[in-house]
Amino acid sequence: MFAAAGWGLLAGSALLVGALLGYLVRVPAGVIAAVMGFGSGVLMSAVAFDLIDEAHDLGGLVPTAGGAATGAVVYTAANVYLASRGARHRKRSGGQQPSESEQAGSGTAIAIGALLDGIPESVVIGASLIGGGGVSAVTVAAVFISNVPEGLSSAAGMRQAGRSRVYVFGLWTAIALVSGLAAMLGNVALAGADPAWLAGITAFAGGAILAMIADTMIPEAFEDAHLLVGLVTVAGFLTAFALSHT
Repeated sequence: MFAAAGWGLLAGSALLVGALLGYLVRVPAGVIAAVMGFGSGVLMSAVAFDLIDEAHDLGGLVPTAGGAATGAVVYTAANVYLASRGARHRKRSGGQQPSESEQAGSGTAIAIGALLDGIPESVVIGASLIGGGGVSAVTVAAVFISNVPEGLSSAAGMRQAGRSRVYVFGLWTAIALVSGLAAMLGNVALAGADPAWLAGITAFAGGAILAMIADTMIPEAFEDAHLLVGLVTVAGFLTAFALSHT
């Protein structure tokens, strides 16, 4: 249980590392976009070769497909609501994020959106420790690598929107802590679960992550690196694929 919390906290801490870079350093928009594309590829590979593949091995096609589709629907529905409250561009590094004066409540919506993006990843990290086996190193590495550009891009956008350092670093510190808690809860809640249920929940997280990539990460990557986004995304995909076969 505590090992799961530690791994989840480690992966979540990358958000804070990225936020520090994004808020304190003037990183060129093209670099942010390229790194975001790389992170997108890493997560795509982890979902395809780790989460969905594992879910299929556990429960077969029906729980896997059903879980992934449900995860995508639930994430998209929540994301649509949060977008209407001001969190549509929470991972954008330019001036797209609204300030609190432009849209009241947008700060809260952005915070909830950031939690929405990170929880499925952390739950899967915790679930990977069920049965006494080692943590899925590929999943932890993929989440860590992808979290850095997420935090970087989002914090840069928050700075553009005029949000304070206390808000930015308080938010990402809290989300890193929640990531550890979510991993611990995933480990405890899913221990002893029927393989079909575990498959469905793992696939649910995979579907939610894929929807998140398409809704929030790829648009930022394409915004300023559209001529290179395909190449850097494939580079990230192959990096994670290589990690899964070492």
